[in-house]
Amino acid sequence: MDAEDVVRYLQDNPGFFEDYAEVLAQIYIPHPHGHHAIPIAERQILTLREKSKMLEGKLAELIQFGEENDAIGEKMQRLCLALFPAADLQGLLRALYYNLGEDFAVPHAAARIWRADAPAPEGSGPEFSPASEALRQYAAGLQHPFCGPVDHAEVASWFGEAAAQVRSVACMPLRDGNKVCFGMLALASEDPLRFYPEMGTLYLQRLGELVSAALLRHL
Repeated sequence: MDAEDVVRYLQDNPGFFEDYAEVLAQIYIPHPHGHHAIPIAERQILTLREKSKMLEGKLAELIQFGEENDAIGEKMQRLCLALFPAADLQGLLRALYYNLGEDFAVPHAAARIWRADAPAPEGSGPEFSPASEALRQYAAGLQHPFCGPVDHAEVASWFGEAAAQVRSVACMPLRDGNKVCFGMLALASEDPLRFYPEMGTLYLQRLGELVSAALLRHL
């Protein structure tokens, strides 16, 4: 018999150790963290302790993720409450940039808006500066927020003097109720790991939807 035969036999005969209980007291196996032998029952206890520690680690990780999600949810709520009471477009944009910087600790944020069916409001800022057709197509093609290194020079230019230091960005398309892209919101950081390709984008997507809805009230 080889080891697999023994395993299969014990699995197929769960009453073996009930019939031969004295065998348990006679079997000694190597200690997992030493060179001495220990009874099989003690080895089972060690295995259970190791599994317990692993489960405790996973539980702590889940609790941490839950707390982080709760904190982000509260920030999104405060942003929503700041955007919708805005009396005009400029007030809305000021509230947006302020909350992104103060609440979300995003060092740089910029938006561009293009709508063929509505002219730029009088006295509008850089948000209504012309955007290239290539950029419009890029934004319209985003099915999910983009996170990673700056891959579009035009987007980098939105951040002015800080453009040379930007190492990571998050880009969210702005869409109307018909899913037509009418702009893009970009967040940027000097930290290359602030926005990275593997990160979750659920809250970024919700941010884009929230900003879109708020902007459409004034466009």
